[in-house]
Amino acid sequence: MTDTSNTRSADGEAPATKPRRLLYRVMRHLPAIAPVLLWTVPCVLLLHTGQHWPLPVTLTGTALFVLGLAAMPVAMVRGHGRRQHDRAAILGDTLLGGSWVLFAWPLLLGVPLRIALIAAGVGEGQERARIVTWAVLGVTAALLAWGYAEARRVPRVRQVEVRLPRLGAGLDGLRVALITDTHYGPLDRARWSARVCEAVNGLEADLVCHTGDIADGTAARRRAQAAPLGTVRATRAKVYVTGNHEYYSEAQGWVDLMDELGWEPLRNRHLLLERGGDTLVVAGVDDVTAGSSGLAGHGADVTAALEGADPGLPVLLLAHQPKFVDRAVAAGVDLQLSGHTHGGQIWPFHHLVRLDQPALAGLSRHGSGTQLYTSRGTGFWGPPFRVFAPSEITLLVLRSPHPAASV
Repeated sequence: MTDTSNTRSADGEAPATKPRRLLYRVMRHLPAIAPVLLWTVPCVLLLHTGQHWPLPVTLTGTALFVLGLAAMPVAMVRGHGRRQHDRAAILGDTLLGGSWVLFAWPLLLGVPLRIALIAAGVGEGQERARIVTWAVLGVTAALLAWGYAEARRVPRVRQVEVRLPRLGAGLDGLRVALITDTHYGPLDRARWSARVCEAVNGLEADLVCHTGDIADGTAARRRAQAAPLGTVRATRAKVYVTGNHEYYSEAQGWVDLMDELGWEPLRNRHLLLERGGDTLVVAGVDDVTAGSSGLAGHGADVTAALEGADPGLPVLLLAHQPKFVDRAVAAGVDLQLSGHTHGGQIWPFHHLVRLDQPALAGLSRHGSGTQLYTSRGTGFWGPPFRVFAPSEITLLVLRSPHPAASV
């Protein structure tokens, strides 16, 4: 087979890099482009494509879209910038979520509905256009109301059995509870946090894991919301690894607080969980962004995490982002637990998430012997909505290939 990995085009650039370069250029300008698209597209489709609304309606509607376009980035900067004004963050996040839904559904629903109405001979041009507009606005309102309720409720428990070929019979039925991406933030969720912890305690898990993105803000700022994590119970251990959002908000402060609350931070290290004469290696790594954070001693290192562990033992690895799984495969990890994706959080945003991550949600296989479980997350980031991406508390029941000998 001819090796084309070093083939160059006439201008000296590897052809395979051109699409990536284009994608990087687009992503670099996305913060400037996205708000314009999010507000302009629905404005045009809902107000200026044949509806012929009365002039006051057109002017008022257009003004509201322009106001949203102007207010959203300002509120986002004030809310998530250095000063972190929570009220501004709530406004900016809500506008972001609302504009995303309002951007998506005129395209997903409006265009097909208009075609269907034309094919069915329903109404004239103006009448059809107005039917489409009202339908899109109704669906958008319903989705945002439902999405808000979904985001704010205590997640349902999702139970998954995972068979690990190397798991000893003594560990068959081991119960692992997973929470992740709690994202305590501008909206005070202290009561929600306490109810989540009550739900976790009801699972009577042997091992409880938090795979990062505890909050948006420093440990000092969000301490009251995170405090209920100290009430979580596990028969064996409670373990935690950092997510990328910790590195936006003084990560070491979160590591220290979790340690104070009784969680064991697995920062490129492991512990041994023993039961019935068999042993499981429970390891954890810093988030993949840790190395570029500038914090001394922070960085994802699976080799260090497994140093000293018997290579014949099964390994459960905590890593915030699913894309760490390539390194997990190389290290012979049996099961990686991750979060980060939120399952897309607001459909159809999941298509963009899949550009960056190898898995969106659920159990998947990688390499010859590694499984990855990706949680949709326990909380929500930014926009207080979850649309077709429900949050979860996960109970993973680990199964040995020798269940008859289980304890």
